[in-house]
Amino acid sequence: MGGVVYRETEAQSVLNPVRGMGFRWSANPYRGCTHGCHYCFARRYHAYLELTPGDDFTGIIFVKVNAPLVLRAELARRNWRREAVAIGTASDPYQPIEGRYRLTRGILEALHGALTPATVVTKGPMVVRDIDVLQALRDRAGVTVCVSLTTLDRDRWRQLEPGTAPPAQRLRAVERLSAAGISVGVLLAPIIPGLTADRENLEAVVRGAAEHGAVFLAANVLHLEPGVKEHFTTFLEVQAPGLLPVYRSLYRASYAPEGFRTRITARVEELRERYGLDAWPRSPVGPLSGRPEDSPAAPTGGAGRLVARGPAQLSLGL
Repeated sequence: MGGVVYRETEAQSVLNPVRGMGFRWSANPYRGCTHGCHYCFARRYHAYLELTPGDDFTGIIFVKVNAPLVLRAELARRNWRREAVAIGTASDPYQPIEGRYRLTRGILEALHGALTPATVVTKGPMVVRDIDVLQALRDRAGVTVCVSLTTLDRDRWRQLEPGTAPPAQRLRAVERLSAAGISVGVLLAPIIPGLTADRENLEAVVRGAAEHGAVFLAANVLHLEPGVKEHFTTFLEVQAPGLLPVYRSLYRASYAPEGFRTRITARVEELRERYGLDAWPRSPVGPLSGRPEDSPAAPTGGAGRLVARGPAQLSLGL
């Protein structure tokens, strides 16, 4: 596992109450993520453990070894209302170590047993391993899978998401899930100004989603909260220094200006309609709005500087 430290922990609780999102409950079997997406909003949560959002987030992974057992007990409570649960909101539930621990599979089995619907968000093609459980959960309570994609460009993928599976593998996972009758879509998130926000890139992702059987596509624009912002700025200094002035202007706060975000999301909406994709299915869990998503291991070599796409246009608000 390339020097990654896995720390087995005992969770006291697995169901997490959530506010201000399209769902009320989440469950995450892992904390930290080897996918290493430089924009990942969850990086900042490692600070709560007195760890850094950089190398510690990708190099020290907490494994909640009792997560399925604890979840079963929580779902068995008399006051549980079988509300939808989102899996993979803080770290990817199908990062490579899932192949060993199978905790995400155990969580899906627990939800199935408790007649509780779910949405899974992942960049990991390993999700197809659990098609049998997803089908069973679909038939008993309901399930949706969101496969996260930011770009189909291999150079940008390698730089932005160095530990994730290649985009083509993720699209094949979408295709297999669709063929198995699973409600599956693509989460085009985050859209990264100057790097993945150009029309060519957005259309490639939307078209790829449609061609591989996705029924919906959701999207949101990058936001940078304290901790993540500093990490992403360091990334830009090395890979795309020409974008630094643009980001200083766009991200004076955690979110880019509303007008800027509206223009990009309108562009996605146009493409989504052109390719016949829904904004979101009639599924157990609503869109993961306002959250860029984080992310089996992929090659990390061949790294050169990113070439920013359209920074001048960005400075003019697209």
